[in-house]
Amino acid sequence: MALSRPLRDRSIRSKGRRVPARLLALATATASAWVIAAAPMASARPDWPPTAGAPGIGDTYFPELGNGGFDALHYDLDVGYTPSSGRLDGRTTVTARATQSLSSFDLDLQQLTVSKVEVNGLPAAFSRVGDEIRIRPALPLIKGHTFTTTVTYGGIPQPLSGPIIFGSKYGWMKTKDGVFVACEPNAASTWFPSSDHPSDKATFDIRIRAPKGLTAVSNGRLLATRDSGDTTVTHWRESKPMAPYLATATIGKFDVRKGVTPGGTPIYVATNPTLPTDKLDFYGITAEATDYWSKLFGPYPFEETGAIVDDMPQAEFSLEVQTKPVYSAVRDESTVVHELAHQWFGDSLSVERWKDIWLNEGFATYAEWLWDEHKGRKSAHQSFLEAYNAHGDGDAFWKLDVADPKRDTMFSRSVYYRGAMTLQMLRERIGDKAFFKLLPLWTKLHKGGNVRTAQFTGLAEAVSHQDLSDLFRTWLSTPQKPKLP
Repeated sequence: MALSRPLRDRSIRSKGRRVPARLLALATATASAWVIAAAPMASARPDWPPTAGAPGIGDTYFPELGNGGFDALHYDLDVGYTPSSGRLDGRTTVTARATQSLSSFDLDLQQLTVSKVEVNGLPAAFSRVGDEIRIRPALPLIKGHTFTTTVTYGGIPQPLSGPIIFGSKYGWMKTKDGVFVACEPNAASTWFPSSDHPSDKATFDIRIRAPKGLTAVSNGRLLATRDSGDTTVTHWRESKPMAPYLATATIGKFDVRKGVTPGGTPIYVATNPTLPTDKLDFYGITAEATDYWSKLFGPYPFEETGAIVDDMPQAEFSLEVQTKPVYSAVRDESTVVHELAHQWFGDSLSVERWKDIWLNEGFATYAEWLWDEHKGRKSAHQSFLEAYNAHGDGDAFWKLDVADPKRDTMFSRSVYYRGAMTLQMLRERIGDKAFFKLLPLWTKLHKGGNVRTAQFTGLAEAVSHQDLSDLFRTWLSTPQKPKLP
């Protein structure tokens, strides 16, 4: 994980700052009431006195991603971006429920400078601790209660880099005319304060202020667009739970095509006009694949499908941004059907811990094989054999434990293809009837939630009435090339 520059402590304090009389009176009255109630509360509540929330949820790959002590419920983002300077100015309000009584808590925010924090409308003290903003509200937060935190911030976001995403940069990436935003796994906090872990999903309102003449595209449905001087404000709403890394605020010059798939799902496709238009029919493939996956995997889990196709060759990947995958220089039919399969496997069903990433990538890769089978090009078994035969007995491909691939190799080829092989072997073991009953049942049972490998293997055994422990151990975790049955 890239570390940000430490910022000067900007804790709010009374010295040198005038507090409005009405706020002072409100704080004094509320504090007095709390003091009166505190003594009986301390004896009556097992979660009293309040304590600090943990700086992370404890994921072994990213220990300080996410935050302890609360559950994020909704993000209201208002961000303004100036492409000429690269500056971002934002105001984000996080609505959350306290899962413990809190004296302080953290939000993930990399690089950017915070100027003000309010909790429940009152000024709150804050400080920078690495990539965290540590917040101490004026009054303790009580377990089970909902609270709001508003953070005002700004700066020039920088993309992250490292071995995780194939050595590619990722996150907030400048383009010739705007910005390309693709944040898996840990870059959402480079542009808005969040509990930046897929186990803490929330709904989103995203307002983007950009220079007039540019189009700003985000998740969910477009609610409103209005001009304000030289700026256009675009308001998007994602009403289904979403992991922070799946949020986007991609800005640029786009040709937009809107409509409805033959199956009835609204579709929105934004394409950079400088790209060749005869190479790939993004609109047509997106519509067709969304409808086909809806038959195979269960009903489409969101309100809109679509695509954002940008000119961003520096990004050596595309990403399953919720409702509208973003495509950089990596774009072909297989990529489109892969990213759309992720709307079920990765977006609606998100991993509870990053070590289970094969539940995203193995499933989406297997979807590519199912698509070829659907199109009559080759069977999924043929695709399996091609992948299997491409790697010899001593190949490092077989050494990785796909069920726990480790942080720097979590997006390795093994996770994608050995994960897909596992699903084909499962299909051949339990038969098509059970396998194609299992997939929509899996997505139905965990729609909008988080999943673990053990839950999938357990469901597969329940549906098939078989002990499958040897199959999953062999194809996911055995550090050698498995023998074919």
